[in-house]
Formats: sequence, structure tokens, C-alpha cells
Amino acid sequence: MHADELKVIYADKSLLVLDKPTGLLSVPGRGEDKQDCLSARAQRLYPDALVVHRLDMATSGLMVMARGAAAQRALSLAFASRSVRKRYVAIVDGQLAPSLQDWGVIDLPIIVDWPERPRRIIDHQRGKPSVTYWRVLAHNTSDETTRVELEPVTGRSHQLRVHLLALGHAIVGDALYGSPRVQAMADRLLLHACLLELRHPVSGQSMCFDSTEDF
Repeated sequence: MHADELKVIYADKSLLVLDKPTGLLSVPGRGEDKQDCLSARAQRLYPDALVVHRLDMATSGLMVMARGAAAQRALSLAFASRSVRKRYVAIVDGQLAPSLQDWGVIDLPIIVDWPERPRRIIDHQRGKPSVTYWRVLAHNTSDETTRVELEPVTGRSHQLRVHLLALGHAIVGDALYGSPRVQAMADRLLLHACLLELRHPVSGQSMCFDSTEDF
């Protein structure tokens, strides 16, 4: 993908669904070198595009933007009320045993680790409630990894990365939470937003989008 390319999955007068590459910021950061981002690229083509939610810079996959303030309000409310369904695929270190149920649940509160920010940690006293559903898709015995599907209920920063670390299975290629060995296993974070279900901000129609990971 060239520096200013934009992969548009869907576009209409109220809604954009984009496929973010790994290594690209969702929104501008501080400093001249952090101005290239998915939202800026979108706004060059769609000047009324507005941010609704974010993906970590290292995460790839589906991200929604609103077109216009009314659509932004509607979509922001949908995310806040947890009526947007999101799924991710990740490859984690080690052989993660399948849950006894179809889907396992991680219910561990997360808080920013101030001395080590932007890292997050599990904190049972001060952390914000954070819930992730997970299930094993496949085991790779040759490199001792597990492909998992993830469905976050809450939307905390770094939630999936912190929750999988808490299970003892960091996401492969995670430069922030993985050990040096886990970081060296891939040249990117193996986490991809693969499915998004929401209601259209104007028509209310149920919509579903998917994107296949390239790992």
C-alpha cells in the first residue's frame, strides 16, 4: 500500500468502512511525523469524514468513520451502548487450550500503567470493567502458536492484548506486551479486526462487513 492509499470497503453519504493496514495510526499523533493516519487519508477523499472509534496503530482491519455530525452522533452512541459487534482474529504464543464452553470469557479490569504508559495492566481495585469472549480456531504445532477469534464486549485501549497476556498467551509480534522472543516471531502484531456488524446511522438497516487477515 502506498503512503496515501485508502482501502474503502463501503461508502455512502453517511458511513465509511475502511480496512486499516498495520502500522498506520487511526488518528493524528503528536509531532509532524505522526500526521499521516487513516482519518487524514479518508478526509482527503471524503472531507466530511469524522472519527467514531479507533484501532491500535499495530492492529489491522475494519474501522468505521461517519460522514457528517449527525451520523457521528448516531454511530458514537451505538459504540457507547455496545450495540456494534466486533470480531478479531489473532495468533498467540503457545498452545492455548480450548474453553470448556464454545466461547471462553476473560473478565478482568484494566487500567493504564502510569509509570509505563501507554501500557495497560490488570488492576482488580482500580481497573475499569473489561470483558472479552474468545475461542480457539486452530493450533499450529510446528511453531507452537494458536489462532484465536476474539469478541470484545467492552472497548478498552489494548484490551485484547492485555487480556491474552493475562491468559499467558501474548499476541505474536506484540512490541509492547510480548517478550523479546514473542516480538521476534513476526514483523507485525498478528491482530486483525475481521468482522463488524452495526445498524446504519440513518436507515437503521443491519449491516455486516468482513475482512480477511493476511497472516
